[in-house]
Amino acid sequence: MMPARESLLDAAYAAVARRPWAAVRMVDVAATAGVSRQTLYNEFGSKEGLARALVRREADGYLAGVERALGVQGDARERLVAVAEWTVAAARGNAVVRALLTGCWGARLPSLSLAAVASSSAVPAQRRADGALPSPGELVRAVRDRAVAVLGGGGGGGGEVGLICEVVVRLALSCVAAPPGEGGGGAVAELVRGALYRQGLA
Repeated sequence: MMPARESLLDAAYAAVARRPWAAVRMVDVAATAGVSRQTLYNEFGSKEGLARALVRREADGYLAGVERALGVQGDARERLVAVAEWTVAAARGNAVVRALLTGCWGARLPSLSLAAVASSSAVPAQRRADGALPSPGELVRAVRDRAVAVLGGGGGGGGEVGLICEVVVRLALSCVAAPPGEGGGGAVAELVRGALYRQGLA
């Protein structure tokens, strides 16, 4: 059986997909998750706490996907292509991830400060969610640093390898903001392969 916290986060994610966050009611989230409203408040403290926990979970899920992409079979180029494809797919399929990566939150999503907030929660996962949430630039750097750790590279930010990794992520984000026409995901892969070829990472 899924822990109550995950069930509640799933219910909150489903709710925000159907209606603006301002219209999401805690009682409905609890009912959808099959737990009491008191359990919801015990886990998250407030609606803002629930929103912060949801954003933290989606950020963690995106970065876990980056790790999986970097673990695919193939050379450095194919691993970076996989990261770019994952970034585009995650941002297109998940409004919270898209907002985290672009900084464009919109009226349908929670209006949150990314800065840490005072936390009195006894729940370790909630104390983490109440900490600072990642900005788009911080997420790009986190992806870059993970890629450098897997692909190798020296110097601050991974030197040349770090720069190439960061360019790939930023190219993927440009495809989120201005999707390629014909070809969709295949077009993203071709753009990234072309950029890497020009950098000598063929």
